[in-house]
Amino acid sequence: MAVEAGGSSRPLRVAGPVLGVLITVLLAAALWTGGRLRDAQAAEDDREAALRAAGAHAMNLLSVGYRTIDADVGRILSTSTGSARAEYTRTAEALRRTTTEEKVVQTGALRAVGLVALKGDTARVMVVGDAVIEWDGGEDAPQERFYRWTMDVTRTGGTWLVSKAELVP
Repeated sequence: MAVEAGGSSRPLRVAGPVLGVLITVLLAAALWTGGRLRDAQAAEDDREAALRAAGAHAMNLLSVGYRTIDADVGRILSTSTGSARAEYTRTAEALRRTTTEEKVVQTGALRAVGLVALKGDTARVMVVGDAVIEWDGGEDAPQERFYRWTMDVTRTGGTWLVSKAELVP
């Protein structure tokens, strides 16, 4: 059997453009999939950051003591923004005075945080925690209190902060 010289090059002329189109489609699919994965990871990162911010803020509210009240108030203010920060700033002196005069030591525990909604730079988070309140040198038995909040969390300058905290009855 003899091989003919000068066979048809038509299959090669067609294969080149088809291969180019196939590579382009595969690259586009890979880029699209990569973009979707990055978007999903960014959304998960935002979700986790909003939950951490609300949980940290709740712990700051739940854990105050007369020996550390200035630092405690500083932590509350540092994890808040907007109307929440304005409210805490307005009531900070009363909190300092009461905590110091009554020698209060309040120890908090975070029980649960859950995302209600996340849209762009805002999130709504439910937070559950409790605190044991003691009076240093006092004769009163420690009291346990239970708290539930709805917190609005806002990304401000790349940091998630609580912009509103409402106790849920």
